[in-house]
Amino acid sequence: MSYLKKYPISLTLIAVVLYLSFFRPPTLEAPLFEGIDKVVHFCMYAGISGVLWFEFMRNHIRQEAIMWHAWIGAVICPIGMSGLIELLQEYCTSYRGGDWFDFLANTAGVIFSTVLVRRLFQSFIWKVKK
Repeated sequence: MSYLKKYPISLTLIAVVLYLSFFRPPTLEAPLFEGIDKVVHFCMYAGISGVLWFEFMRNHIRQEAIMWHAWIGAVICPIGMSGLIELLQEYCTSYRGGDWFDFLANTAGVIFSTVLVRRLFQSFIWKVKK
C-alpha cells in the first residue's frame, strides 16, 4: 500500500501504458509521418522512467545509499516491462505484433529520461526539498 502513496503518478502511467499496449487500436488511413509510433513509444517510456525518478527523489531525499533501488525501478523494470510487452503482443494477441524497434525506442526513452532527470534535475529537486 505504501507504493500507492509514494508513486501514484508512476503507477497510473504504467497502467495507462499497459492498457495502450494491449487494446485493439482503430485502423488509421495514414499516419502523420513515418515512424510516429516509435516517437510515441519513446515518449511513453521516457515519461514512465522520468516520473519514477522524480517520485523516487521526492520520497528519498538525500538517500544516496539506496539509489540502486531507483536504478532497478526506473531503468531496469521499465526496460524489462517493455520487452515482456513486445513478446506478449507477438505471441498472445492476434491484432498486435511484437517489434524489436519498438523495444529499442522504449529503451532509448528510458535512457534519455534517466540522463535528463539524474543530471539536470536531481540537484534541483534535492535542493528544493532540503
